[in-house]
Amino acid sequence: MATENYSLTDLFKMMHTRGASDLHLKSDNCPAMRVKGEIVKLKLKDVSQERLLKMLSGVVTEREMKIFEEEGNLDTAVGMPRIGRFRLNVFRQRGSVTLVGRRISYFIPDLESLNLPTSLSKITNFVNGLVLVTGPTGSGKSSTLAALVNHINKTRKCHILCIEDPIEFLYKDEMALINQREIGLDVKSFKDALKYAMREDPDVLLVGEMRDQDTVEFALNGAETGHLIFGTLHSSNAPQTIQRILSFFQQERHHEIRKGLSLQLKAIVSQLLLPSCKEGVPMVPACEILFNTPTVSRLISEGDDSKVARAIRAGKAEGMQDIDQALAALYNDGLVTEEMALEHSDNPQGLSMRLKGIVTDEGGGLIS
Repeated sequence: MATENYSLTDLFKMMHTRGASDLHLKSDNCPAMRVKGEIVKLKLKDVSQERLLKMLSGVVTEREMKIFEEEGNLDTAVGMPRIGRFRLNVFRQRGSVTLVGRRISYFIPDLESLNLPTSLSKITNFVNGLVLVTGPTGSGKSSTLAALVNHINKTRKCHILCIEDPIEFLYKDEMALINQREIGLDVKSFKDALKYAMREDPDVLLVGEMRDQDTVEFALNGAETGHLIFGTLHSSNAPQTIQRILSFFQQERHHEIRKGLSLQLKAIVSQLLLPSCKEGVPMVPACEILFNTPTVSRLISEGDDSKVARAIRAGKAEGMQDIDQALAALYNDGLVTEEMALEHSDNPQGLSMRLKGIVTDEGGGLIS
């Protein structure tokens, strides 16, 4: 590739060969990529703003360019034959244009290939309720959801409806019938998509990010009326997820929302994405897993969130685990180093003992 006249296609190819997850293009700067979690600047000529806009216009539609010109932001996804699919976010900062591209596999991942805990397969057996996958940006939430949704696609005769902004993974109908609606292309707004969703006869509904009060109420109502609802949140663990949901509502409605969650919630999966030390495995998820057992349901309903973490540690038999249990499993499987595990632990001292085979407390006992 010429270092002078590289294109977006050239950079996407380079992402593929280097195993990069993200591309960063900033006006008057050299391109950079995120490889195994770290930003690496490329030895390429700086890209001017004029050239960056020209590169962008070569891969997106005129309508999308107009959206960016008018709003200063653009979310979209593009596919490159034999290279892959990429989610793009373009925005202005200090008057300049910046593009961030996330590489998405053409192939829908499965739970095993993502190195996710086997207990997550329980989620695909639920026929109704609310399932939340949470974590910071770039933690692999979309991949985990895609694996769960596609497993249902392969194993159940049902209608799956996905509301996406933008569409990332492209599903093919197998046992299920799947429809994917992209905000701005297939439907004007997220609110409109939700308005019409229940008229479209879904059994399983992926609503993406739980972004406001309306989305949460829609999800809880949908779960209550017999649908399986998948959503995401930017929260780091189960107690924080509950608090985040409550933050969308006035205090006087918290008891009502807690009651709804205690009845309709099926699972919360909170994950981090960590660099792997195993050859051929660039990144692995570390997952806290909560299933809504009778004990967890009572704690949520009564507002005793401080005991939820203890219930997770005590719920190993039900497939639950906290982040330290997840990190220990990844270390024991040779997927992360001891240093990486301890760096992301909630209790490094306790985890260090666990990694040496000394487990003093699994959180057992009664939760009163």
